[in-house]
Amino acid sequence: MSDASSATSLAGPGSPGPAALPSARPRRPRGSIRFGEVLGVVPFIAFALLFMLLPMIYLFGAAFVDRQGQFTLQNIVDLNQPQILSAYWISIRISATSAFLGVVIGLAIALAIIRGGLPAPIRSAVMTFSGVASNFAGVPLAFAFIATLGRLGIATIFLRTIGIDIYGAGFNLFGFWGLTITYLYFQIPLMVLIIAPAIDGLKKEWGEAAATLGASRWQFWRYVGMPVLFPPLLGTLSLLFANAFGAIATAYALTGSTLNIVPVLLYAQMRGDALQNPGLGAALALGMVVVCAIANIIYLAISARAERWMK
Repeated sequence: MSDASSATSLAGPGSPGPAALPSARPRRPRGSIRFGEVLGVVPFIAFALLFMLLPMIYLFGAAFVDRQGQFTLQNIVDLNQPQILSAYWISIRISATSAFLGVVIGLAIALAIIRGGLPAPIRSAVMTFSGVASNFAGVPLAFAFIATLGRLGIATIFLRTIGIDIYGAGFNLFGFWGLTITYLYFQIPLMVLIIAPAIDGLKKEWGEAAATLGASRWQFWRYVGMPVLFPPLLGTLSLLFANAFGAIATAYALTGSTLNIVPVLLYAQMRGDALQNPGLGAALALGMVVVCAIANIIYLAISARAERWMK
């Protein structure tokens, strides 16, 4: 009996033959998009338009308008004032310092909990805390540091009892290093969250192969580990810089007007009484957008390269 007749007899006298069996479902062409998939991202697109794109368009227009509503370039020219240039320079220094320290300290913590052989519960606890602390900022964070490292803070008084006067040594919570240390509270956890997947991507086989070839642990990290992690590290550095440069609630709640940084100066121009100039405030915000955009463009470019490395 042939295969066709066998199939017909097994199917039964009233059943369709092999030619009548339903064909396989056609595959969806690559690159095609379903309506349901597009509908799923509509809320995100709407959110991005309402709270990111439209405000930037408004800032761009307001930066070139004077108090009478006329077009002007004076707001952009006023950005060249010494006070404003100094504010940008201090903000860039604080952001760069907190980003660099956040990358170094966060990398050390991530390596310790992932490749240091620590128990799994410790890694879980650190990652959970990092997820919470990376989003803890603003007035609560400023108050926590004032209560801890202020002139009458708990840590300050304790150090004074053992003969260490940090304020006598030049430390000031409301100055450059005070704000930088405060930023580190959310910069370090953010670094841990971002770099952890890249460290997980370092395959154990690479270390075993390097050891088989006679390479030491230092040589493995110098020639294999760090070159693989270098693109993610640079990308995270750019992201942390933008994260610190755009922070305003923590800086204003902690320093007020004692530290001349761009977010505080921007707030004075938009909400102040004596220095209120919405056009100049919009120009300041536009400058911040440009700086953060450059940092994020660097981050996206390096992240794309990092993905090729990890593949």
